[in-house]
Amino acid sequence: MREYAIATIPADGIGPEVIAAGTTVLEALQERISDVKFKFRTFDWGSDYYKKHGVMMPADGLETLKAFDAIYFGAVGAPDVPDHITLWGLRLPICQGFDQYANVRPTRILPGITSPLRHVDPGDLDWVIVRENSEGEYSGNGGRAHRGLPEEVGTEVAIFTRVGVTRIMRYAFRLARSRPRKLLTVVTKSNAQRHGMVMWDEIAAEVAKEFPDVTWDKMLVDAMTVRMTLKPQSLDTIVATNLHADILSDLAGALAGSLGVAPTGNIDPERRFPSMFEPIHGSAFDITGKGIANPVASFWTAAQMLDHLGEAEASECLMRAVARVCGAGIRTPDVGGTATIREVTEAVIDAIHSANV
Repeated sequence: MREYAIATIPADGIGPEVIAAGTTVLEALQERISDVKFKFRTFDWGSDYYKKHGVMMPADGLETLKAFDAIYFGAVGAPDVPDHITLWGLRLPICQGFDQYANVRPTRILPGITSPLRHVDPGDLDWVIVRENSEGEYSGNGGRAHRGLPEEVGTEVAIFTRVGVTRIMRYAFRLARSRPRKLLTVVTKSNAQRHGMVMWDEIAAEVAKEFPDVTWDKMLVDAMTVRMTLKPQSLDTIVATNLHADILSDLAGALAGSLGVAPTGNIDPERRFPSMFEPIHGSAFDITGKGIANPVASFWTAAQMLDHLGEAEASECLMRAVARVCGAGIRTPDVGGTATIREVTEAVIDAIHSANV
């Protein structure tokens, strides 16, 4: 019996709804695959916790999470709490505190879901975006001076280190090597950002020499949006900075049909700390409590978590069930369906228990 301790942090908005759906599906999986067991512990950290305690999570939060095999995270953000408080109070302290320096976002068009791209076959869009997750533009360096005065100044300093850039490049090249096409695109903006991004390019070229079997190219981030839209089949594995990949991965999710189906993993590749897995759709307060949130992203995120834990069979079973349900037209309104989150979840559970999934 392989037992995994999973910390669930549903947090804000639709987070509790989709994480509840995800844990229910994982419980169905452990019934199907009898030698795998999940032990969940839920933490009530988030914006409501902040309103009561003045912090998004307790001071010993990271120490508490160290005991778990993985973290299953919902969404953070609330209309009545400033975004920089919610983000820097919960999600980023976990990512940075556990050095989850590789943010990995797979994207493909699932059966039954229509891409907004014209004349695209589902197989034309099958990408993995690797986002540098520990430094770059989101390092938190900078400050403000002369507040409220005409000469007020705000600085936001992007930090690129040789260690940080080298390790994310190696991770991306290794991932590209593991995929059938062995193709990597390095996203940059070195024509305008002539220090950190030029170093980014130089290190990419250095690391590429370690992977002669991987074909790679380089693309300016603005041109990358055009390539993703007009030539999706020309891409496979993509690596970009913290900011660039944050933007491009949302575009990727939209091109695949909906952010409601897009997953992500915040990975510590060295496995010193638990990695964290989350859907990327955000807290979506406009649909919170309406029962129409799309749980597919949380299911796909759970499959990523299973892969990271070494449970490939369970991950594949889950994704086959999700593909069957989507293909059968059981979909929430964001992807053209009429089903509720409960109906989609129940259909995926039924598919998991089906003999031929």
